Amino acid sequence: MPRPYSDSFILGLEKADDSILGIQLAKLCLKANLPIKYVAEGIGTTRMTVHSWFRGGPMKYHNHQKVKKFMSQVERGLADGTLPAHDIACARVFIESDNRLEK
Repeated sequence: MPRPYSDSFILGLEKADDSILGIQLAKLCLKANLPIKYVAEGIGTTRMTVHSWFRGGPMKYHNHQKVKKFMSQVERGLADGTLPAHDIACARVFIESDNRLEK
């Protein structure tokens, strides 16, 4: 079962550098209430990689486009009311939706 974001992570994110793509992704996923487990599935990477990105770690160039596409889809979900996810099941449905997330 996915774990919620910790208070210390949220506080650290407030002070993080917004120019870093991984930090932008973290803030968007927090706003959309998407657990890291599902973010990793949606992007097609591991949870540990997403954890690293969320803390400002380096992102290989070939992942930039996948992350930007994912972020665009999450922003659309926020705009159309599909997100923020109200619970784990809603987050799962958003990630698994064939018409939303194409890997």
